[in-house]
Amino acid sequence: MFEKKNRILLRELVKTDFKLRYQGSVIGYVWSILKPLLLFAVMYIVFVRFLRFGQDVPHFAVALLLGMVLWNFFTETTNLGMMSIVSRGDLLRKLSFPTEIIVISISINALINLVISFVIVFIFGLINQVEVSHYAFVVPLLLIELFAFSLGVAFILATIYVKFRDIGPIWEVLLQVGMYMTPLIYPVTLVMDKDLTIAKLLMLNPMAQIIQDMRYLLTSSVNVTTWQLINNKFIVVIPYIIPFVVLIVGFRIFKKNSKRFAEII
Repeated sequence: MFEKKNRILLRELVKTDFKLRYQGSVIGYVWSILKPLLLFAVMYIVFVRFLRFGQDVPHFAVALLLGMVLWNFFTETTNLGMMSIVSRGDLLRKLSFPTEIIVISISINALINLVISFVIVFIFGLINQVEVSHYAFVVPLLLIELFAFSLGVAFILATIYVKFRDIGPIWEVLLQVGMYMTPLIYPVTLVMDKDLTIAKLLMLNPMAQIIQDMRYLLTSSVNVTTWQLINNKFIVVIPYIIPFVVLIVGFRIFKKNSKRFAEII
């Protein structure tokens, strides 16, 4: 647990980052709503209207928006978390505090944007008369899993970025690859029809598992989940465990190197 002064610092960092994010823009915080909507509009026109993806999945448009919102959280947390230590180098040299607070503040800011975006998904769901599963109470657990995975990756990237700035463009490419390897803009059934083994491998990706579980609970039970696709109970738990392993490993790597951050930056 953080001491009181560190909790105050965390709160102030979150508030400052949130205020600065859209400072100078004409419509300010509205971008936190418009950004996912504009991206969704483009993908909806291209992949749903023209390429006809998800025709066999009820409310696929809502599922697409939900998947994008979750992926944007992962992207935002890891991208900004990666650069957070370097961007706060002046603070590190002036004050003595647990360095992980900086990365955590970034992830909390991204979580605020995620909550705002979830409101938009909820509105679209109401418009499309989506029936939410009776097991929707599990959603907070999936959000915890998503938060843990994103924060763990952010810790690792932030540590590497302090020494090697080349990780920035490399991670950008890996995010693009990861997006296309995740059933985000296409349904899992599309891959299953081509190669069932490849579909199973894709669903071992924690982001794929989280997105599909969320879609199953919040849009339609037709969305195929990891536990439906993989029968082996020992294998099926892998994507559920990975996020917390990544968080623990990432935090330890970060703490081991954090003492030298102020000297290197």
